[in-house]
Amino acid sequence: MKLQQATRYAIWAAVETASRPGELVSAGDLAAKFGVSQHHLAKVLRTLALAKVVSSTRGPAGGCMFIADPRRLTLYDIVALFENDWWNSEGASREGGGTSVADEVARVLGEIDRITSATLRSVTIQTLINNAARRRRREAAEQQALEEAAAAPFAEARARGA
Repeated sequence: MKLQQATRYAIWAAVETASRPGELVSAGDLAAKFGVSQHHLAKVLRTLALAKVVSSTRGPAGGCMFIADPRRLTLYDIVALFENDWWNSEGASREGGGTSVADEVARVLGEIDRITSATLRSVTIQTLINNAARRRRREAAEQQALEEAAAAPFAEARARGA
């Protein structure tokens, strides 16, 4: 699925600010972290603030703080703020003159839209935060196992020589 740049920025900003509860995060920090335009990100943050996803404080010590419930806010909620009827495939059913082939294409596209919508509605911001934490722990454990495996022959040699 191809999402607009603003939608991707909004998802990144929501997850990042939600993962730092009670902390003001500046648009500059977020833009630098994700390598995106601060100006464009500021517009996205304004939309998130109007939707009561984040609160916004202006000024040099300002920033955004996540205020929504990360266990309830879904990807669908965020996507719906930025994408205009992307999930509505009714127009596709009228294309093609109502032939059986066009009707079948419209049916399949409608099913894809329903599956996509259901998936986006099932993934919360907290789910993404939890998955990222699990991945970091797994990667750290894998790295530690690799380091221990690499050091094992040297430890055995030292033990035999001691």
